[in-house]
Amino acid sequence: MLGLVMSYQGKPISSQPLKITVLKEDLRVDGRGCEDYRCVDVETDVVSNTSGSARVKLGHTDILVGVKAEMGTPKLEKPNEGYLEFFVDCSANATPEFEGRGGDDLGTEIANTLYRIFNNESSVDLKSLCISPREHCWILYVDVLLLECGGNLFDAISIAVKAALFNTRIPRVRVLEDEEGSKDIELSDDPYDCIRLSVENVPCIVTLCKIGYRHVVDATLQEEACSLASLLVSVTSKGVVTCMRKVGKGSLDPESIFEMMETGKRVGKVLHTSLQNILHKEESLGPKRQKVGFLG
Repeated sequence: MLGLVMSYQGKPISSQPLKITVLKEDLRVDGRGCEDYRCVDVETDVVSNTSGSARVKLGHTDILVGVKAEMGTPKLEKPNEGYLEFFVDCSANATPEFEGRGGDDLGTEIANTLYRIFNNESSVDLKSLCISPREHCWILYVDVLLLECGGNLFDAISIAVKAALFNTRIPRVRVLEDEEGSKDIELSDDPYDCIRLSVENVPCIVTLCKIGYRHVVDATLQEEACSLASLLVSVTSKGVVTCMRKVGKGSLDPESIFEMMETGKRVGKVLHTSLQNILHKEESLGPKRQKVGFLG
């Protein structure tokens, strides 16, 4: 398993209230600055019966994502494209709040947010998923499992989804047409004869929680409890904001929104660079890399 640490600095501070700490110093109770992430552990190819998979541990938040490629029919409004389907399962073991149907609303909220992020041509080349216009395409079923909830779910999930898509291999397909015009689909038997998605433009979510007059990234559960409003900013590797969403019952003034957007773009670019370095480094190890697996 490979980990990335985004500028963890300083020692734990004294037991001052969190809001006072954030307002007066660029320090938090765990020693991080307002724009610092906790340690992120990323591992890909952890589930054998998927086209691609990844596990991400962000602090005490643990996410497992599996991608399954299946053939289907293109949507009528986009006959030359494939598409992605998202399903989010909030495990009851992640937090007691998910017992029964407690996690259904959150799962739907997360899935809808992912649909918003990927509902454009710039995130993923959906045309590359088309096999035969109006007839056959690849559908990528992205399953997200929340194993443990320790704050900042949206960021961790977006990182895991991008890592799983990077790891996804789709069999190469040939369309054979006979003299009568009927078409046959032939899948390659060679596991190395596959197509891969470009994830360069796949955005990551940066969640900024407003606490007092300041805002912090990668909030813990305790920090989220102190925040009345948060801003979810979807940022590409080039720092382009693709969508935003406010969560929480509190309000945000226009000046705060602008500052949080600028912070999100700045932090997002660093997050993308670190993640891409980790993914390419892990892939370069090939079969030599030590696998931990999602039970590790």
